[in-house]
Order: sequence, then C-alpha cells, then structure tokens
Amino acid sequence: MRTKRKTYSPKFKSRVALEALENDLTTPEIAAKYGVHPTLVNKWRKELQAGASSIFSSKSKKKTLEKAHEAEIKELHAKIGQLTIERDFLAKACGK
Repeated sequence: MRTKRKTYSPKFKSRVALEALENDLTTPEIAAKYGVHPTLVNKWRKELQAGASSIFSSKSKKKTLEKAHEAEIKELHAKIGQLTIERDFLAKACGK
C-alpha cells in the first residue's frame, strides 16, 4: 500500500523557513519542533532566501505600471477635451 505524501501550506513553510533564518535553533531542533524532516527545513530556507528579492522587485514593477497607467489616463483625458472642443466648434460652424 502506498502512502500519500504530506503537503504543507505556504504559510507553514514560510514560518519554518523564517525560524531557520533566525539561527536561534539548529535545523534538527526546528525540524523536531514542527515535525518535519531537517532536509525540508533547509530546502524551505533556501527557497525563501532565493525568492525574497522577487517580493521587493514586484512592488517596484507595480509602482512603475501604476505611474504609466496614470500618465495614459491623463493623456486620454486631454484627448477627450480636445475632441470635445473640436466637436463643439464644428457644430457651431455648421449652424447646429
């Protein structure tokens, strides 16, 4: 009979990995505390370290996209204003 592998939530993994980064306890002590294998603790710690920079880069990308979006909205509002003025001018010129 095959046993099913246990899956852990991202929240649980991050909690264990953060504790491993703090260096208060050894890897085997953390593994025993949370009931996981020490290899998993090391793996999650390395994944956290590797992925931490993407957290900050995504925020800067988001801010850049927001600024570009705001600039596009201003440009479109200016174009709407220009077209409204032209429409009104042409309506008066045609005698409507």
